[in-house]
Amino acid sequence: MNAEQNPIVIKNTHANPAPLGLFGFGMTTVLLNLHNSGFFEMNSMILAMGLFYGGMAQIIAGIFEFKKNNTFGMTAFISYGFFWISLVALIFMGKWGWISTASEPAMVAYLTIWGIFTLLLFFGTLKLNKALQFVFATLTILFFLLAIGDATKNPSITHFAGYEGIVCGGSAMYAATAVLLNELFGRVVLPLGAVK
Repeated sequence: MNAEQNPIVIKNTHANPAPLGLFGFGMTTVLLNLHNSGFFEMNSMILAMGLFYGGMAQIIAGIFEFKKNNTFGMTAFISYGFFWISLVALIFMGKWGWISTASEPAMVAYLTIWGIFTLLLFFGTLKLNKALQFVFATLTILFFLLAIGDATKNPSITHFAGYEGIVCGGSAMYAATAVLLNELFGRVVLPLGAVK
């Protein structure tokens, strides 16, 4: 017998990194947008979550998506992981006097480019499931609302964006829970809305 008659099948034994990435994104997004909604000030709790769970945990999830040959998951998780780290850096670099604090027009450009990036990724979700479509659609809206709020200096828009962001983060937490429980129980516990 030769190798061509008996191919070796290698089974993927890696855990699914999607719930980790989605929880990292979702929980941090909810907490930041509780601030945007006016429930509490920007504080170390939000920044620590942004740096470690929203940032580093998503990057780790993205690296494991790479190992699973999931280009979309890798791109999304690593990008949004570094979004959170860059957001924390934007806040601290100015406070520490390393460089001047980002101006309002600069923050509008920052939020707008992330909104455009998210919109482009949204089109990729049209091949995935309705839960992820909702996450990316609401995230696109969130970035643009925050950019408009900064551009107009209208706190009502920022507060509204905060509520919309809570919905976005909550939907990511739902998707994370659905992926985790559906895989764990081997059946649909929470529907993700498969694309037909």
